[in-house]
Amino acid sequence: MNIGIPKEVKSYEYRVGMIPSGIEYILSKKKEVRFFVERGAGLGSGFSDDSYRNAGATIVDSAEQLFKEADLIVKVKEPLSSEYGFITPKHTLFTYFHFSSSMELTQAMINSKATCIAYETVKKIDGSLPLLTPMSEVAGRLSIQQGAKYLEKAFGGKGKLLGGIPGILPAKVMIIGGGVVGTQAAKMAAGLGARVYLFEINPQRVRYLNDIFPPNIVVLYANQAEITKHLKDTDLVIGAVLIPGAKAPKVINREMLKLLEKGSVLVDVAIDQGGCFETSRPTTHLDPVYEVDGVLHYCVPNMPGAVPQTSTLGLTYNTLPYIEKIVTQGVDNALLIDKELNSGLSIQNGSILDAQVALFYRNNT
Repeated sequence: MNIGIPKEVKSYEYRVGMIPSGIEYILSKKKEVRFFVERGAGLGSGFSDDSYRNAGATIVDSAEQLFKEADLIVKVKEPLSSEYGFITPKHTLFTYFHFSSSMELTQAMINSKATCIAYETVKKIDGSLPLLTPMSEVAGRLSIQQGAKYLEKAFGGKGKLLGGIPGILPAKVMIIGGGVVGTQAAKMAAGLGARVYLFEINPQRVRYLNDIFPPNIVVLYANQAEITKHLKDTDLVIGAVLIPGAKAPKVINREMLKLLEKGSVLVDVAIDQGGCFETSRPTTHLDPVYEVDGVLHYCVPNMPGAVPQTSTLGLTYNTLPYIEKIVTQGVDNALLIDKELNSGLSIQNGSILDAQVALFYRNNT
């Protein structure tokens, strides 16, 4: 099997699909594997071409050459239009896809007849998402870091310090969704001294979070009336709603923005799945925010790409066991034997195999 590690082409995406030590590990399990790494693929995460050569990989000069050589493509982000033409039926792509946010991508992968295994829907027996979790942890923590920055007056915010100072009330942070992103965001905001209100729909999760969180995090049942009531004096809203593989529901509409003071900040971590605010649209690390009705929106789909050294290590240590299974058992056998890996199988031979992606496709054709 030939494995290709391309350079990511998404704007300001510095992560890489595999680190040199991962290549060394796979080669220790199966020496017949050949690795091809696109020149410069690891530089943004701190890994030189020489480090990949020393690990046993061949450096190639272009994505086109890499796709020609490789059978298994290990990436970080979904293929973009500049890569569609390189993808053929021989390829298995292992990456984040987020199909439900892009009809163009979904159709392109159907047309390619490639095997598409999505990191974000690989699921363990207990329902946890092992390949989404590390990036959700990064995104949750970053959401507070970015939100605090854009609350500063110089960036268009209301000029409020998240943790306040003695005698001055801290900022109020509303987090909608109590999964991995929401939990990490709450921890970071509370650690900075903010007043934190986390909204969650699952009663068991509400009880669990209420037990583990410190007193400055209030956990409430999520409903429209409660969210609307708390928006009136909120400074920073984190959208952390996730339905695995599906389009995110809209929890704040345009009309509700009027309840927020000018200079308040919305950070939509669900933007990868279409966004959970009605006024959300994807932005980039180069131009991350825009204003609607005086409210700043931060909607960068690849938030963890801002901290690639941390993100790449967190991601690749978790993908490696699955890559080992694909390499040692073959793609078809691995998908047949391993239920976790099979849960990530979204598209194969031109057919949609994931129920949420199929629903999205039907609703948009």
